[in-house]
Amino acid sequence: MWHQLRAFLGPQAPGRGGGGRPSRPAGPRPHNLFEAAAASVAAGAENDPEAAAEAEEWVSPEALAFGVRELACRAVLALARERGRSPRSVARELLGLPSA
Repeated sequence: MWHQLRAFLGPQAPGRGGGGRPSRPAGPRPHNLFEAAAASVAAGAENDPEAAAEAEEWVSPEALAFGVRELACRAVLALARERGRSPRSVARELLGLPSA
């Protein structure tokens, strides 16, 4: 069945390499959404628009938004633990908002 599906989809269909592992295309490994988020946020913090634009091309806008949100959550949690405060108060402080 797999061979029939592969014949239908053509040469771009994912194959199985030796040892039962999925084959990968030749060339550099693609970036994942967390790498893109980390690069994008770091570039923004360093005021490097070229690096930010490059990172934004690595994944879809939706994937990048998810990665940035996950990075923000992890960063706020880490800072809250380090400071012995609530994540809400740390997030508000980082954004320059008054304490609630």
